[in-house]
Amino acid sequence: MSGLLTELVALQTISGDAAPQRQTIELCLSLLRARGAHTHVDADLDGPHPWAVLTNDAPPGAARLAFCCHVDTVPTGPLAAWSWPPFAAQVHDGRLIGRGATDMKGGLVAALSALEDALDTGVPVALVLTSDEEVGALGAQRARHAVLEAGVGAVIIPEATANGVRLGHRGALWLRINSAGVAAHGSTPHLGRNAILLLMDLVQRARAELPRTTDPHLGPSTWNLGTIAGGAAPNIVAAQASCVVDHRTVGNGGELLDWWRAQPEAHDVEALIDLPAMWTPADDAWVAQLPSAAGTEPVPYFTDGSAFSAVLPGVPIVVWGPGDPATMHAADESILLSNLDVAAHHYRRVVGRWGAVD
Repeated sequence: MSGLLTELVALQTISGDAAPQRQTIELCLSLLRARGAHTHVDADLDGPHPWAVLTNDAPPGAARLAFCCHVDTVPTGPLAAWSWPPFAAQVHDGRLIGRGATDMKGGLVAALSALEDALDTGVPVALVLTSDEEVGALGAQRARHAVLEAGVGAVIIPEATANGVRLGHRGALWLRINSAGVAAHGSTPHLGRNAILLLMDLVQRARAELPRTTDPHLGPSTWNLGTIAGGAAPNIVAAQASCVVDHRTVGNGGELLDWWRAQPEAHDVEALIDLPAMWTPADDAWVAQLPSAAGTEPVPYFTDGSAFSAVLPGVPIVVWGPGDPATMHAADESILLSNLDVAAHHYRRVVGRWGAVD
């Protein structure tokens, strides 16, 4: 598995660049097709956000166990912060180091290993490969109809959880808030209306007045002021300003959007990402028999599960994969190869049990 992971990490599949993501999806499909089992692929590989859903022959109406994996990564950030080249996939002290090793090419490799066995034995399975998950689950949103048609009965998302089963996560609502002012000479600010100051007033009010919600499973909603920009020059009263806010939601996305749009300083509000929260009950029969006990804490990040949960009501979706979440998006991102082996072993057990049931 380390050889395949090395190959995948070397492919620079940064979100927004469709070509290497397409290449990675095609590579994964070719590996499974080479097993000789009859497979079917529903895909859009030529679009701006490539995706593919691979299934095997199964009895009519048989529910499938699906592994849902994204192939994109975040950018490297400053290269000076890395101790080793981020796409060289070097191994040091049992860790393979590189961008995407943990998030989530390690999980993808473990899933491919388990699916190879499933194709040989005829267990009804599916592999969902998506792009641009890191910027809003864009590939997953376009693959939803194919996932629905595949007859999925349970979903594993192999994101990094240190091989502990997690049952869900909060949603994500990213908003760009724009304010509009009136330009004037910087020496006569009273003749203009400063859009930056308007936005500062709005952000200050948001700190005190934004509606907050708490969910018994997912915890509290949160918000973060991620970016702010505005103005053209120091000697011009700013005629425009904007900020991007990252909300992590627990069913309150609509209320938050309404709040921002109702504020007088907000000239317009654009939703950049709007993904719902996701949670699978711990007493679900399939979850209860997994070889790793389900934790009570949600993962802090969002996953493609947000895109699929709406079209798979009642279908259990778990986040469960190799790698330390603390290394996700960080310099020197890495994964213990032994952690990869554990994940593949768990997945094979789950696939085998699924075959025994179905």
